[in-house]
Amino acid sequence: MASFDIDGDLVRKLAELLRETGLSEIEFAEGEKRIRVTRPTAPQVTVAHAPVAAAPVAAAPVVAAVKPGNHPGAVTSPMVGTAYTAAEPGATPFVRPGDVVKAGQTVLIIEAMKVMNPIKAPRGGTVVEVLVGDAQPVEFGEVLLIIE
Repeated sequence: MASFDIDGDLVRKLAELLRETGLSEIEFAEGEKRIRVTRPTAPQVTVAHAPVAAAPVAAAPVVAAVKPGNHPGAVTSPMVGTAYTAAEPGATPFVRPGDVVKAGQTVLIIEAMKVMNPIKAPRGGTVVEVLVGDAQPVEFGEVLLIIE
């Protein structure tokens, strides 16, 4: 692949377009040269309401839940792309909740621009939760899974 000089003014213009339009990514191509500018987006939160049951006799203690993004074992996406939980369709997932992983072990794959990028465990531990589904689009910085 031939190298090329990066046009700083073009990158700044593309970043300004992202800010003005609210888009999360933009790509500019000219011949063989491509420049892609992305920015993190706010995570979308979906709230589901469960049916209301009869009031319990004694109230349960309140436990503060740690948000996935603030969890010390959160593994985040280093890029925008499509996450895959297994090496190929129908194959056994790389990891499942409860699995023990070693630092450097592949836990997911993210496809970006037709390149398969293995996502490796940054540390050893137990997979507590996998927060993405197979073939799910992911954003830069999105929490993919949690290792404790």
